[in-house]
Amino acid sequence: MEGGKPSLVLVYQAVQALYHDPDPAGKERASVWLGELQRSMYAWEISDQLLQLKQDVESCYFAAQTMKVKIQSSFYELPPETHNALRDSLLSHIQNLKDLSPIIVTQLALAIADLALQMASWKGCVHTLIEKYNNDISSMPFLIEILTVLPEEVHSRSLRIGANRRTEIIEDLAFYSSTVVTLLTSCVEKTGSDEKMFIKVFRCLGSWFNLGVLDSNFMASNQLLMVLFQVLQRDETSTNLHEAASDCVCSALYAIENVDTNMALALQLFQGVLTLETAYHMAVAREDLDKVLNYCRIFTELCETFLETTVRSPGQGMGDLRMLELLLICAGHPQYEVVEISFNFWYRLGEHLYKINNAALHTIFRPYIQRLLHCLARHCQLDPDHEGIPEDTDDFGEFRMRVSDLVKDVIFLVGSMECFSQLYSTLKEGNPPWEVTEAVLFIMASIAKSVDPENNPTLSEVLQQVVLLPETVHMAVRYTSIELVGEMSEVVDRNPRFLDPVLNYLMKGLREKPLASAAAKAIHNICSVCRDHMAQHFQGLLDIARSLDSFALSTEAAVGLLKGTALVLARLPLEKIAECLSDLCAVQVLALKKLLAEESTNGKSADPTVWLDRLAVIFRHTNPIVENGQTHPCQKVIQEIWPVLSETLNTHQSDNRIVERCCRCLRFAVRCVGKGSASLLQPLVTQMVSVYQVYPHSCFLYLGSILVDEYGMEEGCRQGLLDMLQALCMPTFQLLEQPNGLRNHPDTVDDLFRLATRFVQRSPVTLLSSSIIIHIIQCAIAATSLDHRDANCSVMKFVRDLVHTGLANDHEDDFEVRKQLIRQAMEQHGQQLITQLMHSCCFCLPPYTLPDVAEVMWEIMLFDRPTFCRWLENALKGLPKETSGGAVTVTHKQLTDFHKQVTSAEECKQVCWAIREFTRLFR
Repeated sequence: MEGGKPSLVLVYQAVQALYHDPDPAGKERASVWLGELQRSMYAWEISDQLLQLKQDVESCYFAAQTMKVKIQSSFYELPPETHNALRDSLLSHIQNLKDLSPIIVTQLALAIADLALQMASWKGCVHTLIEKYNNDISSMPFLIEILTVLPEEVHSRSLRIGANRRTEIIEDLAFYSSTVVTLLTSCVEKTGSDEKMFIKVFRCLGSWFNLGVLDSNFMASNQLLMVLFQVLQRDETSTNLHEAASDCVCSALYAIENVDTNMALALQLFQGVLTLETAYHMAVAREDLDKVLNYCRIFTELCETFLETTVRSPGQGMGDLRMLELLLICAGHPQYEVVEISFNFWYRLGEHLYKINNAALHTIFRPYIQRLLHCLARHCQLDPDHEGIPEDTDDFGEFRMRVSDLVKDVIFLVGSMECFSQLYSTLKEGNPPWEVTEAVLFIMASIAKSVDPENNPTLSEVLQQVVLLPETVHMAVRYTSIELVGEMSEVVDRNPRFLDPVLNYLMKGLREKPLASAAAKAIHNICSVCRDHMAQHFQGLLDIARSLDSFALSTEAAVGLLKGTALVLARLPLEKIAECLSDLCAVQVLALKKLLAEESTNGKSADPTVWLDRLAVIFRHTNPIVENGQTHPCQKVIQEIWPVLSETLNTHQSDNRIVERCCRCLRFAVRCVGKGSASLLQPLVTQMVSVYQVYPHSCFLYLGSILVDEYGMEEGCRQGLLDMLQALCMPTFQLLEQPNGLRNHPDTVDDLFRLATRFVQRSPVTLLSSSIIIHIIQCAIAATSLDHRDANCSVMKFVRDLVHTGLANDHEDDFEVRKQLIRQAMEQHGQQLITQLMHSCCFCLPPYTLPDVAEVMWEIMLFDRPTFCRWLENALKGLPKETSGGAVTVTHKQLTDFHKQVTSAEECKQVCWAIREFTRLFR
């Protein structure tokens, strides 16, 4: 902090301002200042003093939370000789403040737990804590709080204690686990019916179950297990206690995932949960939704745990199918939130049965799935007094989408055709109310695509009947019937006679505001699947596209309609395409011209993105088959449109969002005609480079990568593209060299290395012989530590492809030159690259990035194994061997084993596996 250690008075004032200043700006200032204080060295001493003074809840909470944050993130600041004093002072604080506020106790308990995990010299911390406070009933609440958070913090992301220390701690906790359970049992006995203590005990027990260190035979015969189920069976249990007990049972069930090795405990839990059915019915009768949801969570967790047993031996022992009955009872509850809890189990059951693919098993489980589908169809019904179309975006709309996904995943057990026919017959034979009809159509739409459309009279009949629905039926029924028609586009494709009636039906919907977007989406589906049949209707599609804004369409639906139109356009005879494309683009081009004209007359800037997105979708999906030597039919149209796009880009050059949409539009235009866009290359690159100097939008780098991909193989374009790269790199490096530049501009990193990678793929010698390559490699080395999925992936791909260029003998004339250039680059940067990669893996990157890192190392090793071995050895020597708490991070043997595993690997996945295991030592 500037100006040395602040006074306690000043800290108090800041805390008061943070909580009580009526002015938001004052609160914000206090928050920033206190954040700075937390990051400084003074925070240790100041928070210790605040806790000692115990002036009020706010200052003590700030101090306790600061202690926790400092121990988590800055423990290395303290010399080892101060660790014991810190521990003793924290224990004295938690004792003195135990009655002030539970949230302060939790923060201090976390601080103590995080200290115990990092402080290697504090041996047997569980034992010492229980010894110290066991006999004082008033200390029980905070002792149990520490014992609750300790197992939770073992796998905390904010503590990098490493796999060696973590293993040591878990063994230690397992050793003392029965002592903890005995303490909890005696607590329950001593405090009798103190509900708060029961909640604490159950939370603590759940935490030890979650860590997986409790002895299952010891737990199977333990008093606490009986108490848990008694609490859950009792009708008068309060909501909070019920939730704590439910959480604990769920944790126990999760902990015995491997049933065969935990037989005794598995049996106790299995029998215990089956006794809760009566209590569930009681909660339903009392309309106590919280308890109903808790029971459903427990029943679902039971089914998840015994899933493998149930599939292996259905109806026998712990494969008892009463478990599924419990879930179906829950599915019958009128609130849809209850059945939703079990979705993951049904999905997993379906997945298991699909993989095993055993007809006898399918027969056993089919009736359960049929009953589930029946319940789901009922839950999908809208309220009888609902008006208008179904809502997609509210909670119920999202629930229906999840139902649709689940039905698609389990339908194979019942048979799509059989289910579809049954659903249809309920509509055909009965005369159900509208909300039942709508829900049935909704489920039919979910499975329509999985029904075989070949010679299927039922499907044909459904389609015929749906398009005859009168306009007088409920709006929601019409809406869902339109969705069903869209899902049946395969049937239309096999039966072209339906095309006219279907299109007429959808056109009616398109003209009505509530139905327009659904109808547009259905037309888009029909266009995608029936491209050839739709060619005769192209004029009709063009008419719709010309007057798109006269329909009440969402942006997405309008773009979808244009996509459908473009897909059909690409199937027209080549000589017609240019004229039709020009027609299709004309509306959008005129709109853009109008905006530009308005701008120049009244200086007001209007948003062109709607029109740019529509042009982009047209270019993207107009992909006719063009033979070699033929001129691309879209070339002329794109040349005519270029001046308008160029002017739009210029006008809005400072607005990242609009520039991004311009670049996207140009990207698809270039992709559409490929080499046919050569006449645009010069003016486009000139404009990109000149705007980028002033406004470095990363999308220009992306567009550059598209140009390199299309033209990089052309001898005459290579120098121009290299000039473009160099011109774009200068402002890019300036941006990324600012403080935190890489972290603040991940999109720029991503797009820069996409561009560089395209160059490596299309014209490696041009890039490798240039002066810019050294700067790009140095930038890549710096960016390997960037924890951003897309950016990191691009950087790794660039380095991998770069090295691979020197390996891939593709019989091109330039192979020897490439190999020599890569050798020079590796001699210059190899050691630095490997050292940085190892550091990034151990300290910066999340595990999902490691396969990409492994690929880079693998390529370097293939290129020059002996030198790589030396580089890796040097990199490993530089890694820290101990944590600041005195624990061993990595042993000499672990270092040599890792070096051997990597350097003797015979395939890339062995390198990946070795890196994954090794980096756990630093997490």
